[in-house]
Amino acid sequence: MKKNQFNSEDHLYLQVADGLEKMIAGEVLRIGDKLPSVRVLSEEYGISMGTAFQAYYHLEGRGLIESRPKSGYYVRFNHQRFPQLPDQVKPDALSHDVSVKEMIASIYADIAAKDVINFALGVPDPSLLPAAKINKSVVYALRNSKDHCIGYEHTQGNLELRQQVAKLSFNWGGKIKPEEVIITSGCLEAVMMCLKAVTNHGDTVAVECPTYFGIYQSIENLGLKVVEIQADPVDGLDLDALQKAIKKFPIKACVAVPNFNNPLGTCMSDENKKKLVEIITKNNIPLIEDDTYGELHFGKNRPKACKVYDTKGLVMYCASLSKSLAPGYRIGWALPGKFFEQVKQIKRIQNISSPSLTQAAMAHYLKNGRYEYHLKNLRKALHTQSLRYMQALIEYFPADTKISRPTGGFTFWIELNKKVDSFKLRTEAMKHKISIVPGKIFSASIDYSNYIRLSFGKPWSDDADYGLMMLGKIIKKLT
Repeated sequence: MKKNQFNSEDHLYLQVADGLEKMIAGEVLRIGDKLPSVRVLSEEYGISMGTAFQAYYHLEGRGLIESRPKSGYYVRFNHQRFPQLPDQVKPDALSHDVSVKEMIASIYADIAAKDVINFALGVPDPSLLPAAKINKSVVYALRNSKDHCIGYEHTQGNLELRQQVAKLSFNWGGKIKPEEVIITSGCLEAVMMCLKAVTNHGDTVAVECPTYFGIYQSIENLGLKVVEIQADPVDGLDLDALQKAIKKFPIKACVAVPNFNNPLGTCMSDENKKKLVEIITKNNIPLIEDDTYGELHFGKNRPKACKVYDTKGLVMYCASLSKSLAPGYRIGWALPGKFFEQVKQIKRIQNISSPSLTQAAMAHYLKNGRYEYHLKNLRKALHTQSLRYMQALIEYFPADTKISRPTGGFTFWIELNKKVDSFKLRTEAMKHKISIVPGKIFSASIDYSNYIRLSFGKPWSDDADYGLMMLGKIIKKLT
């Protein structure tokens, strides 16, 4: 290591830690190697002892190094130890009905049960969210809004909130006007209204597979048929498979989660997003883009949205604050493009408008609550948690376990030995008060019976460690 002069005094410890992490990833520093003492690190990097300590604390928190009493710091984990990726399963090339509600109902009976170690809930832990600042925004909204938020809000949504949503679009490359935004009660309502606007009962919709079970529920509820398009564990939606499906079936809409698909955690490249928009534009097929996880990236830059490449108004962009800020406030939005009037009419018929108080509160928070600062801390926490959970999965689960490598979001997609039935695993795990989600509900045609989705939304703790250890033991018994 050579002395390194940094240009910025901000977050020096993060710059040092990042350099060390790259050396660990490149195996310049190997597992078991002793790291320089704090004093030596301070001298070699030209930083204070305190900054050197912070760098090591940061790497220790990520589980990459460990402190040994009276001995110093040692490399503990390397990304090279990651297990294999889950297999890509090809769905049947059929247009078929959807039936997932019974399975989902049985899971939701205990998915949010109290006193359980919950790896099932697909949201960040409340401890990672700025509750105090949100509370201040609620109080502000009650005191300063017209009629104290008792009356109906505009069908299209609170104007200040729509202005803030328009500003947020710059993060993903958009140039949106407030009048293009429709506020909804969460992202799923936005997706459902967009589906309703462009399809009729019995129509066929293309959906990437696996994907969030709520999308399947919406499709089923509207009486639509589905053609599932395989998704790669690294690259996301298979565009060749989509083009073949378009030639074979009268597809009326396509639903995709290009950024950090739930459960895979994959992110499509900008090139593939552009190609996807070109495909749907050429065939005049609306694309309903669910971007609710887009802000939860682990890399330095927020990924673009497909909407950026939309020239004909065919991309119906949907997102929310449910995964990044306030799940219970149910604030989402749609940018329906050329289908704006249809979606607005559906919103008016469906529930007149979204709740006035939560809209006013979120508008105030987005304007004054330092949302970007919160997101920066949330991303850092989720990335750190993903590494700690991955290390435990490698340690406790059978060697043949295959695990996704999410680059954002908060879920792992895990393929277990074929002898393991994930519903039976869920039942056994609940006996030990451990909650997981079986893979079967993330497809309408593929039997993901030996897959599970596991959330790392909760900060690493002794409970999480115990839960994964017990889960590993149960899996080994089932095999």
